[in-house]
Amino acid sequence: MHNSKHIHRRSLLQAGLLLPSVLPASDSVPHHRPQARHVIMLYMSGGYSHVDTFDPKPALTKRHDQSIGQEDKAAVSGQPKIKRFLKAPLWKFRPNRECGTEVSDLFPHIRQQMHEVALIRSMSCDHRDHGEATLQLHTGSTTTAMPGIGAWMSYGLKSFNENLPSHIVISEHRPYNGPQLWDANFLPAVNGGVQVVPGNDPIPFLKSPTSQARQQLELSLLSKMNQRHLQQRQQDGQLAGRVASFTAATGLQQQAPEALDLSKETKETLTAYGVEQGDQSSYAAQCVMARRLVERGVRFIEVIDAVGACRDNWDAAHRDIASHEKYARRVDQPIAALITDLKQRGLLEDTLLVFCTEFGRSPWAQDGKGTKSRTHHPNAFSCWLAGGNVRGGVIHGATDDIGNYVVKDMVHVHDFHATILHIMGLDHEKLTYRHAGRDFRLTDVHGHVVKEILKA
Repeated sequence: MHNSKHIHRRSLLQAGLLLPSVLPASDSVPHHRPQARHVIMLYMSGGYSHVDTFDPKPALTKRHDQSIGQEDKAAVSGQPKIKRFLKAPLWKFRPNRECGTEVSDLFPHIRQQMHEVALIRSMSCDHRDHGEATLQLHTGSTTTAMPGIGAWMSYGLKSFNENLPSHIVISEHRPYNGPQLWDANFLPAVNGGVQVVPGNDPIPFLKSPTSQARQQLELSLLSKMNQRHLQQRQQDGQLAGRVASFTAATGLQQQAPEALDLSKETKETLTAYGVEQGDQSSYAAQCVMARRLVERGVRFIEVIDAVGACRDNWDAAHRDIASHEKYARRVDQPIAALITDLKQRGLLEDTLLVFCTEFGRSPWAQDGKGTKSRTHHPNAFSCWLAGGNVRGGVIHGATDDIGNYVVKDMVHVHDFHATILHIMGLDHEKLTYRHAGRDFRLTDVHGHVVKEILKA
């Protein structure tokens, strides 16, 4: 049976392992003048339908239930090609009053903020399966686990707050690929993301089981032992990251509880987001947390939206597309309020908002004529950026009359990443790390900055 000393030490060790260091891996500086200082990435897990949200296609309504023939190739290897019947969107599209950008009734609140948004209607990626596409959206690769975009940004830029991580992921449920999405991989371990699970215990093992004085003694002894061990293994980045994590855990104990506590927010602010009194877990609460983390100097925050992990998200494959209503209602008001709140506080120019998903949805009914589902569609989808140096109220790229293929200004995921890094002052071709005999980067050997959506 373990005594209390063993339990205390085990909890402390677990805290260190779970909390990567906030210290930068190097004295990195931006490659050029940054146009934003923070990123809030709003990832809608599962793949929302572009033709039901941000890409209006009147032809789909006119040609509802018309056949466009069989698939060019079977969606699933070894399966027969299906006959495709077009499917009209379930929601009407209406324009933003200031810029005219059309958004469906799924997002009435976000539609009111589109004059702050650069909408990209010409996104594309390389894979039609959730795991691979989600991995590419975060790491640039569909096949091999690589460092996530947050880890690359943490590596490339200094932290603003030594007591909070530069890379935080708010994830209520486990997404596709799990922690691979925010892992540092071969980058120094200090750049990995810290997961916050919304609720009463957002960061496990954060509260010390011992008194502050006793904890300091334990940490001091542990630090001496670790430093002696590290001196004999100078090139072990994983070990260095683990050692540094104990210092990070102490800083987190001091600042994280306050940063994630919404009790001091005004009633007016909470109402604007749709947060009820005492709520610490809703998507609305998570958006307020993201803003609070920006205020406290965190560089990169990702908020992963999924009601119930991989089984209950925006995926409408073999499911009624009407289920989008449930997910849109959960995020629409909070995201619109986040834009307004950041602007009112003078933070929108310093903060890049990234609204994204792993792929789109087919313009046809997945299970045959008259059915309710839309299948995975990597050929074309919509994402948007706001804040930073982004031009508000613009639309970039276009798909064909039914939303099947990109016909103008394609933006591949690699281009999307290059643009995000550029806004943060990083050149995607120069942000490299030497590993296994070659230089790696987030965009591999691809990527172009989409300068058309930037002010200058």
